Amino acid sequence: MTREAVEIETGRAPAGAVIWLHGLGADGHDFEPIVPELVRPGERALRFIFPHAPLRPVTLNGGYAMRAWYDLIALDRTAREDEAGIRASQALIEALIRREQERGIGSERIVLAGFSQGGALALFAGARHARPLAGIMALSCYMPLAGTFAAERRAENAATPIFLAHGLQDAVVAPALGEESRRQLEAAGCPVEWHTYSMPHSVCPQEVADIAAWLRRTLP
Repeated sequence: MTREAVEIETGRAPAGAVIWLHGLGADGHDFEPIVPELVRPGERALRFIFPHAPLRPVTLNGGYAMRAWYDLIALDRTAREDEAGIRASQALIEALIRREQERGIGSERIVLAGFSQGGALALFAGARHARPLAGIMALSCYMPLAGTFAAERRAENAATPIFLAHGLQDAVVAPALGEESRRQLEAAGCPVEWHTYSMPHSVCPQEVADIAAWLRRTLP
């Protein structure tokens, strides 16, 4: 573990990396416990990087400071978005990807993943990354700054597999927002694997199993 992130290697000489971004108010430890369910003993080794978002005041929570990838004004798609914060966190993710490349894992062996606000950032940063990624996984989230997607998306990741999932009882990020993101990505020709689950704003055992299967295909 470093100061900025939790790191877990499932074996020697990892053959790929998963950079997994947590949701609002959580930290890098949030999804650490499910790693053993994602990589079986004896499978190819992966490095999981769970970075901690910076502490910042969040308007939606009355200005209380918490770990957040960007400020949230409201959960209404018509509300102003924190473009400066989103792009600043995009730069942090770019730095994490470069670090993995410096450690010998090419971008084509890196999955960018996230839950809720972290999933939104994974979609945003992944579509705009200048080199091909292995995949993008976005759970219980939406597409931030959706109006900039068409102009800013990079051809290098036009064919990158995208795993999208949402809980049908999600009262935090409405399922309609996930559907809206799915439609936008599919309309742009992106290869989207879409899953829904009977759950609230969380993860469930079937989702974890589906993620593990997708990772085996994406990082064989």
